[in-house]
Amino acid sequence: MRPIVYALLAVLSWSTVATAFKITLQHLTHFEMLLVASLTSLLIFAAFLTIQRKWRTAAVQLRANLRTFALLGLLNPVAYYLLLFKSYDLLPAHVAQPVNYLWPIALLILLAVFTRQAIPPLKYIGMALSLGGLALISATSTSSDGKPLSVPGLLLGLFSAILWATYWMANNRYKARFDAFVGFFATFLFGSLYLLAAAAVQYVLSGPQSFSPLTTTGLLAGAYVGAFEMGIPFIFFGLALRLTSNPALINQLCYLAPFLSLFIISSILHEHISPATYGGLLLIVLGLLFNQYIVRTPQTRETPAPQAP
Repeated sequence: MRPIVYALLAVLSWSTVATAFKITLQHLTHFEMLLVASLTSLLIFAAFLTIQRKWRTAAVQLRANLRTFALLGLLNPVAYYLLLFKSYDLLPAHVAQPVNYLWPIALLILLAVFTRQAIPPLKYIGMALSLGGLALISATSTSSDGKPLSVPGLLLGLFSAILWATYWMANNRYKARFDAFVGFFATFLFGSLYLLAAAAVQYVLSGPQSFSPLTTTGLLAGAYVGAFEMGIPFIFFGLALRLTSNPALINQLCYLAPFLSLFIISSILHEHISPATYGGLLLIVLGLLFNQYIVRTPQTRETPAPQAP
């Protein structure tokens, strides 16, 4: 029962963050939001390591995998979330959110390219369903002012999905070397250091006026993103997978998040969500489920459910 509770807590957290992104972007730039969120997540992972009494393990594994963590931290949180948050800055939340769910397709293609394994023909059906869902959402949605959707926003969302797939491949290659929770802390440690360095350079070159005015609302909103997008759900979902005897069920629960998220987006942000959006998201999820559970291959059995943005 505990694994299901942990997984549902992660899903509930992820279902709120698309709305939180848009609210935070009213007070902070996408870079500032990531900086605050990353530092918040780092503190949460540090607290969790303290509770688990894993600091000695963390010190040993950090020294042994310094370059690996430096690379992973550059991919996630830095590159991935910079693109994802900018995509949310340019698109309505109900459009930006489903785009990121295409990352398993990117992973499938990247695995085929780098491992030279042919994509099973039946998987093209799932890919077509998911891409068709994205096309339906893109063709029937408009921005908040009634104008066509931002093409750069859509491209950034797609590139963020590719970056997450790249991060998954890199992390999967090295994950046997270190504890998963130590990995969370270490990658966000490096990510936070990169972001702080970039903020320092921006301050020197452009001065304090280049940053948004510091407000309590902005800081709290950014901290919420760090806690409930990156920190808490990563821990709960990791615990769920570690404790469960049925990882497939835990992964499947993740697909509840995008539909819950659309309801929250509609209720709080008051974005108009047409039936076509729900239909497009359903096609995306059906395509992913088809490839992951109907077409059985070693890659799909190991591929986790997508992170809910």
